[in-house]
Amino acid sequence: MTPSQIDLIQDSFAKVVPIADTAAALFYGRLFEIAPEVKPLFKSDMTTQGQKLMGTLGVVVAGLRDLPSIVPAAENLARRHVAYGVQEAHYAPVGAALLWTLEQGLGEAFTPDVKAAWAEAYGVLSSVMIEAAAKAPAPVA
Repeated sequence: MTPSQIDLIQDSFAKVVPIADTAAALFYGRLFEIAPEVKPLFKSDMTTQGQKLMGTLGVVVAGLRDLPSIVPAAENLARRHVAYGVQEAHYAPVGAALLWTLEQGLGEAFTPDVKAAWAEAYGVLSSVMIEAAAKAPAPVA
């Protein structure tokens, strides 16, 4: 990721923070629409889940200039997700829902460059997470 891509992500996320609850609701609504098979994986209150999502995004966005500092947290998150039943195939609809949510929340500010920057960041982090998940022990049934 380039420094300008990181700037685009950080600047655009700053515009999403004031509408974090709405953004989280949009995200999960879209995710469940395009990947209904993941809905049963979410057993907690969705408001709380949305707060966790936005908090995690905030940490990731803040750490993009020092990617190695956030990789261990992403790997740990991926390993926890394995225990919840998350599979590699779920990462693509999550990325699609994220980009769609950003487009809804940012409107005209969601330029092609902003979209490309977010897609690049998600691609990098989801690859790290998929690799970590593949090495995680299988969940006990």
